[in-house]
Amino acid sequence: MSKIILTGDRPTGRLHIGHYVGSLQRRVELQNSGEFDQIFIMIADAQALTDNADNPEKVRQNIIEVALDYLACGIDPARSTIFIQSMIPELTELSFYYMNLVTVSRLQRNPTVKSEIQARNFEASIPVGFFTYPISQAADITAFKATTVPVGEDQAPMLEQAKEIVHKFNSVYGETLVEPKILLPENEACLRLPGVDGNAKMSKSLGNCIYLSEEPEDIRRKVMSMYTDPNHIRVEDPGSLEGNTVFTYLDAFCRPEHFEKYLPEYTSLDELKAHYQRGGLGDVKVKKFLNKILQETLEPIRNRRKELQKDIFAVYDILKKGSEKAEQVAAQTLLDVKDAMKINYFSDEALIAQQQERFNNKES
Repeated sequence: MSKIILTGDRPTGRLHIGHYVGSLQRRVELQNSGEFDQIFIMIADAQALTDNADNPEKVRQNIIEVALDYLACGIDPARSTIFIQSMIPELTELSFYYMNLVTVSRLQRNPTVKSEIQARNFEASIPVGFFTYPISQAADITAFKATTVPVGEDQAPMLEQAKEIVHKFNSVYGETLVEPKILLPENEACLRLPGVDGNAKMSKSLGNCIYLSEEPEDIRRKVMSMYTDPNHIRVEDPGSLEGNTVFTYLDAFCRPEHFEKYLPEYTSLDELKAHYQRGGLGDVKVKKFLNKILQETLEPIRNRRKELQKDIFAVYDILKKGSEKAEQVAAQTLLDVKDAMKINYFSDEALIAQQQERFNNKES
């Protein structure tokens, strides 16, 4: 069996460092590993419209932002297929068929759906499209026969529901769909990177992000304003690591070589943490260290993005060609699904012959 990846992002804004450590960095590593036969990366505009139906221009404008971030981070269109979800009509038809395999109560129990509904204050009036987006995700995954889906921890319930749909379909109609496996970030700190305010997951809608395309001064300003330990008032006070955003970011981004370059009086992150916990290490010094690490990480991404912005026509051409390739693959899966469901009326010559014989027998 071919090894295939399907992953993607909603185009509701530029991508941020939470996306980078949570999935983008890993996607590039997987792409460059040569272990996978095909990699599909989707800009999920149709899914974004489920809660932005009254503001389609927001989605429209951000498609190019997400594409630029992908390419700037190292996604190579020669090795990965980048496509736009709404350009693949087969995904909508697959979603329609899968809806018959899922109950309303099962969707209501999905933890990701429940938390997202609460975050958007949809409790009183949930758009149907938003409520059923686990089914849409299952269509996205199965359309490309994805064997591996790299996602953040919050998307694990969605993958479980996709697997349930695969099992249900295959048990009713025969082995047709491929069961996907989830691939989580290896670094636990990357699973759910908090916002710079420390109050929630980093989110475009909450405005607590550091964007991949952020300018150096904006990065520095956001790092220096980060939430730390509110009880660590004086340098000599012992500090707590729990809920300390700066150290969470260091867990996600810091590498051993950063100490030799930027903080040579320490040999490891564990040593830095120990000093902070026993007292005598100020927040400003730790924040300056983190700022240098983030500046080093984001500078090449930002520079590549600025080069790509000089030829937007070329970027749209990449998206067009990727969408055409993706549609060919999804179209074949849709044919397989319709064959399995016996709704292939015009191509099933045996059915037509059987019906002819049935009516011939009636007349005789």
